[in-house]
Amino acid sequence: MLNNEFIDLLKTIIRQPSVVGAEHSFFRVLQRELEERGAHVTWYEGLLVAQGSKPFSTMFSAHIDRHGLICIGPNEFQYAAFISANRTDLLNNSVSEELMAKVTERFQNEPVYAYEPWSGAYRGSGVITKAYVCEYRNNLIFEIDGLEGLVAGTPVAFKDKLKIQEQRLYGQLDNVLCAAALVHMFSLGFQGTAFFTAQEEAGKSWRYLLEWFRRFGGSTNRLFVVDTSPFPDVAAADNQQIVLRNKDANAEFNSDATQLVQQLCDQENISYLFKDKYVEAANAQLVAQGEEPRSIGSTELGRIIAASNGLVDGTTIQIPSTGYHTMAESASVGSVDTFLSLLNALSKG
Repeated sequence: MLNNEFIDLLKTIIRQPSVVGAEHSFFRVLQRELEERGAHVTWYEGLLVAQGSKPFSTMFSAHIDRHGLICIGPNEFQYAAFISANRTDLLNNSVSEELMAKVTERFQNEPVYAYEPWSGAYRGSGVITKAYVCEYRNNLIFEIDGLEGLVAGTPVAFKDKLKIQEQRLYGQLDNVLCAAALVHMFSLGFQGTAFFTAQEEAGKSWRYLLEWFRRFGGSTNRLFVVDTSPFPDVAAADNQQIVLRNKDANAEFNSDATQLVQQLCDQENISYLFKDKYVEAANAQLVAQGEEPRSIGSTELGRIIAASNGLVDGTTIQIPSTGYHTMAESASVGSVDTFLSLLNALSKG
């Protein structure tokens, strides 16, 4: 069973807004929680770094941004990840845009609230009444009942609350679940480094992380990036407790780091799946049926490996989930408990 302190922490921080590009107030929340647990915290642009007494012993990273909206004019709102990524129109060439086609239905009647990005101060609430692709701007536009007078540039978060039903956690888990896990690690005596990055959903977080490694990194910068990993349904997600990768669409991961995690899983009888192999097997079937193959996915780690010219490498450790990028993303209590145990074992290895 999950530690009560971890559950309490997750319940607290999942209610704090952290819309892509407007994460400052969430960094403040994390800073308080981390310092209460004895971590030394340093704040950089787009990055919060928490360190113990042996900062280069083990290094983990989790992104802390979640999807939401940004006010762009009188009662007009856009998907925050598009604003943050400076996307002015839909090009229909990415996994995110495949999801966009479903967004118009996904968030109908979803309660939301506006907040001041630096302080997190509440600025009012409303309900999404309409989402559509504007024919003039070729971009996704939302309308909200209750926030008509909001000033352009104000972030709007989805109202969220952790739910636990039938041994599963529900909420907008990506990626507050892993952020809570890294904070909780300091309660368990973690003495390494935990990175918390902004704007991952806009494809920018790796830049902030790479800047830190260029300035402060050592000769062997082995990084374990933690996240959730989507599956189509509960049955598929529950076929394994942990998701690993050999690579993503951007780069090959460090094989020694991947094998280390795999060996720990074997020793502890933890079931796992390699997501790149899983997608490639599914793609072989799609191609055989005359359909287009799907991307094996893009991760923060793959981006930083591809751009760092050998300065940073590592591997990913992910929690299998369902309901990707919705308010009802779910993960099994057992997988999350196993995930915490695995991180703890890695930090002591």
